[in-house]
Amino acid sequence: MIIFGIICVALVIFILKYVFSSSGPNPFETDTREPLKKMVHDKKEKNKVLKQGFVASKVPDNLDAIIIGSGIGGLGLAVLLAKVGKKVLVLEQHSRAGGCCHTFSEKGFEFDVGIHYIGNLLEHQSFRCMVDHITNGQLQWEPLENPFDHVVLGPPENRRRYPIYSGRTRFREELKKCFPGEEKAIDEYVKLVKKVAQGIWFLAFLKLCPVPLAKFLVYTGLAKRLSSFFRMAPCSLTEVVNKLTENKDLRAVFGYIFGTYGNMPKDASFSMHSLLVNHYLNGAWYPKGGASEIAYHMIPIIEKAGGAVLVRAPVNRILFNGAKEAYGVSVMKGQEEVHIRAPMVISDAGIFNTYQMLLPKELQAMPAIQKQLSMMKHGEGGLSIFVGLNGTKEELGLKADNYWIFPENNFDELVENYMNGKREESAKKIPLLFVASPSAKDPTWEERSPGKSTLSLVSFAKYEWFEEWKDGKVSNRGSDYKELKQAFIDSILEVVLDVFPKITADKIEYIDAGTPITNTYYIGAPKGEIYGADHGIARFSPELNAMVRPQTPLKNLYLTGQDVFLCGFAGALAGALTCGSVILNRNLHLDAIALAKKTKILNTKLKGE
Repeated sequence: MIIFGIICVALVIFILKYVFSSSGPNPFETDTREPLKKMVHDKKEKNKVLKQGFVASKVPDNLDAIIIGSGIGGLGLAVLLAKVGKKVLVLEQHSRAGGCCHTFSEKGFEFDVGIHYIGNLLEHQSFRCMVDHITNGQLQWEPLENPFDHVVLGPPENRRRYPIYSGRTRFREELKKCFPGEEKAIDEYVKLVKKVAQGIWFLAFLKLCPVPLAKFLVYTGLAKRLSSFFRMAPCSLTEVVNKLTENKDLRAVFGYIFGTYGNMPKDASFSMHSLLVNHYLNGAWYPKGGASEIAYHMIPIIEKAGGAVLVRAPVNRILFNGAKEAYGVSVMKGQEEVHIRAPMVISDAGIFNTYQMLLPKELQAMPAIQKQLSMMKHGEGGLSIFVGLNGTKEELGLKADNYWIFPENNFDELVENYMNGKREESAKKIPLLFVASPSAKDPTWEERSPGKSTLSLVSFAKYEWFEEWKDGKVSNRGSDYKELKQAFIDSILEVVLDVFPKITADKIEYIDAGTPITNTYYIGAPKGEIYGADHGIARFSPELNAMVRPQTPLKNLYLTGQDVFLCGFAGALAGALTCGSVILNRNLHLDAIALAKKTKILNTKLKGE
């Protein structure tokens, strides 16, 4: 036991030495925030940045890197590299940049695709500092209401509503008001969530340390001993909350946010769940001006360093030489291939697209590639419904908050029956529904679209339910497809009109649904998934996280984004930081923390003066 303790101490010293050692250029060296410029609302002006179409003449010379995909994992990494003088080309297959951060307009309504609310954005926190840094301080955030979430359980005749407040103390105290007698369970839950979330640093370390060390930590079991995150990762959300309380509604409230990563509670890792809960404990925010502001303020930084972000640029394959080294990509321009060279290729297209669609067959077959693919599986398909309404937020009873609506508190049973049912039957019994109003969250909305409002409704659906129409024309997939979509829309709308009584059918000016095959077309999700590879319990094994890292088994080819780290805006950005750490040979996670501390100290001094 003493020998084991000595080994652990020596290992921790080595780990700390490795973690804090950096030799490459630091994109967080200085605070690059600039005074706020006037917001641009003119769509034509914004499209000059967001919709720069691909032609070979726009490709910069002497590129340092090519990034496939303009999601936040791709754009974030491109900005980090641009900050140290790298010339980067970002290629996007869609008609606009941003990935799940892009917006689209229909019938005069602007809709966000994937940004509903972001946490951890208090001033001087490292995450806020990082987001400010990669947008040069131009991206503004508007706090949501408090309570920011509402959990709604039960059928219309027996609806129970539970408000979720931010604030590390208030979160607990408000829950205790809703569930008298459950104070101990609530305190234990919050304590456990915080403890597990704090262990996330070790996930980054496993992906950055040398492979032999990572394997040693995994196979000796030290990864679980040293990290609360990995220690609790095999425990399901259902397993943990069921031990804390017998109250079924409280169990449901503890677990309601499982929809933000897409696994039913019995298949969800409590560690992943803890990260999400902890992410919002200090509040929730929405980008002022809508989600398109994110890419809009990042692209100029890439361009300033000599790079470019080009859309309508579908990469059909990565180019390799005889030594299995990536040296560029092929982009389809009409029926012709355009070859673009660079010393490194980085994919933000997801691990399945990268390995199964963009590699030559002989490289796909490599045991190391197949090993990684065997450890991952596709996430569930996303179902989104976009509603354009006639009326202001006050007239429609909308606020800057979110509703999580469930027909009952037995989440596992609801989701399982839904996913295993026939599509026509499942359309009538949606197990969870996220409802938010982007227009109510954005203080610039009324100026841009007076007298109008929008709703974003999100759930899940099986890709297989819609797969037969995947090869149809996106704007006209046939009457059967429309009828199936309408069945989901009608079922969901019935719930929304009941929960929001000021919204009536005659107020609806526009409504349409985005199914899993819609996601495949617009954001390149192979099975319609919106959170990338599945985030179930298996995703959080130490072995998988030691194996799936920014470096691929092929020289000069790297991965970034949510499949490298975790899902969502923050997870994909963490993937960008992790990939950037490998490329620049320094720990960018720590650099971002250091800049946040330096900025806080400087601001404190300025206020004191």
